[in-house]
Amino acid sequence: MLNQLTICELGKKLAAREVSSREAVQACLERVRSVDGTIRAFLGYNEADALAQADAADRRLAAGERAPLLGIPVAIKDVIAVKGQRLTCGSKILGKFTSPYDATVTARLREAGAVILGRLNMDEFAMGSSTENSAFQMTTNPWDRTRIPGGSSGGSAAAVAADECVAALGSDTGGSIRQPAALCGCVGLKPSYGRVSRYGLVAFASSLDQIGCLTKTVRDSASMLGVLAGHDERDSSSVPQPVPDYTANFEREIKGLRVGLAKEYMVGGLDPEVRKAIDSAVGQLQKLGAELVEVSLPHTDYAIATYYIIATAEASANLARFDGIRYGARVEGSDPVELYSKTRGAGFGAEVKRRILLGTYVLSSGYYDAYYIRAQKVRTLIRNDFLKAFEKVDAFLTPTSPTAAFKIGEKSDDPLQMYLMDIFTISANLAGLCGISVPCGFTSAPKLPIGLQLLGKPFGEETILRVAHAYEQATTWHKEKPPL
Repeated sequence: MLNQLTICELGKKLAAREVSSREAVQACLERVRSVDGTIRAFLGYNEADALAQADAADRRLAAGERAPLLGIPVAIKDVIAVKGQRLTCGSKILGKFTSPYDATVTARLREAGAVILGRLNMDEFAMGSSTENSAFQMTTNPWDRTRIPGGSSGGSAAAVAADECVAALGSDTGGSIRQPAALCGCVGLKPSYGRVSRYGLVAFASSLDQIGCLTKTVRDSASMLGVLAGHDERDSSSVPQPVPDYTANFEREIKGLRVGLAKEYMVGGLDPEVRKAIDSAVGQLQKLGAELVEVSLPHTDYAIATYYIIATAEASANLARFDGIRYGARVEGSDPVELYSKTRGAGFGAEVKRRILLGTYVLSSGYYDAYYIRAQKVRTLIRNDFLKAFEKVDAFLTPTSPTAAFKIGEKSDDPLQMYLMDIFTISANLAGLCGISVPCGFTSAPKLPIGLQLLGKPFGEETILRVAHAYEQATTWHKEKPPL
């Protein structure tokens, strides 16, 4: 089945003209028709357009052209702009909005020859850890359709895990690529802040958001990052760093690399089966020659509170533009204030409203210094903890999520419990680090994926990809498929 191949496997077959891009796209579309009625990863796709893109890729291949993703079917989280396609962010307020332009990452995918397959479901405006907050549908976990796929890039993770596409784009504000990758059993890469352009990404929290990818292997993630990374003048946060060949050192041993274990991350609420899988992964890395070093990140306990002050404050400011006047849904009122309040009241879901209220509160007069400014100071302390620790280690190893995928609705009535699902991932966003989640085991009953997270210093993607690849090649977890 062509839809089950990795980017590298399919790319070799396409280059050798053993198969066509049209055949690969058809295989993915057939898979979507077969399983997406229960997975519900896709918000929409245009079959005729996807096949037209595939035919164009086949003509380029026939002419002898080579590009990193030429003919590869890729799907995109519905928070990233694709010209002429819906851009809803999983929200009623943008339910009928069509993007007038391509995001930079979309343009780079096109240049690399990728076939853009369709739009993937997500938590509304990327606010959530379960994809239960989408205004349109609930995505389920391919390993167990009674459970969540993680969030907010739950549609992206589920689609890759279910072989509905070969790879997908997601966005990560506090773990929204890595956590669903862990819960669905695929690879999720969050690049360093500034490594990949955010132009064309609908903003949730501008100082935290980063576009990344969900793939079937670490090598595929490295290939995708090579396409997506690079400076973009249209994004003021984009850093003009050179883009290396991320796979160049994959064949080198990791002997002598120092991997940090932060004692603050082995918390009491960690599921015993997750802990067992992480301990086993630590042992595997030691067998591969890595040196394990215990370090301390003393301000870790403040990360959740810091994140949910900064993220909600930025969300409050960013989402003010959705007012029913400029674009998006509109509910008429007798005056501008009534129009504004009715539009936002009807257009936003409960979680988005909760975060706007929290963010507006911490930015309000009398509370700005007590909450927002203090949180920014603590953020600096968290970042400094990591930078100091990186003087001793090359990468950090942590669980990606404290538990495997939970039941749909299990945490819906307790926002705090839901927020704690991001306890291991949010620090990377606060500190601007890169991070990757790779499969490292399964729970016993039911059989659910467990993810291992590796964190690297800013613009240290080469190192974490190299370690992740070495671990992946020494294990078989990534080869397991959900029972669809």
